[in-house]
Amino acid sequence: MDYLLTEEQMDLKRVARRIALEKVLPVRAKHDEEGTFPWDMVKVFADAGFFELYIPEEYGGAGAGVLELCLVVEELSRICGGISLAVAATALGTFPILISGNEEQKKRYLPDLSQGKVLAGFGLTEPGAGSDAASISTKAVLNGDHYILNGRKCFITNGSEAKIYTVIASTDPTKGTRGTSAFIIEEGFEGFSYGKIEDKMGIRASATSELVFEDCIVPVENRLDKEGMGFLVAMKTLDKSRPGVAAQALGIAQGAFDLALEYTKERVQFGKPIASFQGIKWMMADMYSAIEASRALIYSVARMIDAGKSNVAQAAGIAKLVASDTAMKVTTDAVQLFGGYGYMRDYPIEKFMRDAKITQIYEGTNQIQREVIARSLLRGA
Repeated sequence: MDYLLTEEQMDLKRVARRIALEKVLPVRAKHDEEGTFPWDMVKVFADAGFFELYIPEEYGGAGAGVLELCLVVEELSRICGGISLAVAATALGTFPILISGNEEQKKRYLPDLSQGKVLAGFGLTEPGAGSDAASISTKAVLNGDHYILNGRKCFITNGSEAKIYTVIASTDPTKGTRGTSAFIIEEGFEGFSYGKIEDKMGIRASATSELVFEDCIVPVENRLDKEGMGFLVAMKTLDKSRPGVAAQALGIAQGAFDLALEYTKERVQFGKPIASFQGIKWMMADMYSAIEASRALIYSVARMIDAGKSNVAQAAGIAKLVASDTAMKVTTDAVQLFGGYGYMRDYPIEKFMRDAKITQIYEGTNQIQREVIARSLLRGA
């Protein structure tokens, strides 16, 4: 299908595809099996300009947008959904600075982030506050020219590998979500350390860890926006980042479909390729249709965001919901098409199924997405 991409966007997509095939594919299995962070790929991505895409030119970026980020994440995820997160999760951690940072903060942090010299992470989830973000217990207490943070964040993508984190903490527990604030935390701040490094089912090439704050000292100038704006900063960030999760899911689905299509044309049973059987053909048609529908939705939502549309929360949630459900269905069907071979680690298809699952969980579970979408419908939004 023709998605009316510009020639520059098509070139970017081709570059990302080439890098995915030439650089990511040879190391995919190693990083997945060993659970190691792909620093070798971070340099490749930085040299290709992937980290600068969505950052304005005045801060060292390319001045492109969310659509360009989605194009790159999609193509990288088509080979490895875990390795692609070095780019996607850094965008998630950077968006709060882009959205709510003052000029001094942007000049201080964005140039290094745009060049991939440092990576970023986003700290919202806690052991007792996942979907219920209003229940965060990490506290920040103002003490003169700095805040003292105490608490713990969990399941933080790029955790222990990133150098910069945007973190949401409670500055007035009596006000609920209106009593939260956002902060930029640097590795090396006194009282900041890493906790458990998670051993995950999928996206094993991506680091996931706890962030631990024990009387962590954070300068006042590292607060994003005003006190009490933390929840709003977080929600605006997720509205902008969810198309990236959708693009990751899309790439995973497309990569699994690519392998399944090739396999069904080569696998012979009863004297002919299994792709010739109607049951298989219909499965492939359904998989392909769902992928294309997801792609059209994601590109459309990304364009809305880049055009400056303000009310994108519902659309971003729908894109994430549809694409991640598609990824799980397509990868499960792809494993089925491979039969017994699909269940074996000798073939890469099982990895796509493992990687797909997380896209239904993080940045708002799909059950939460459905709840939010339904509420907006009932309000007449």
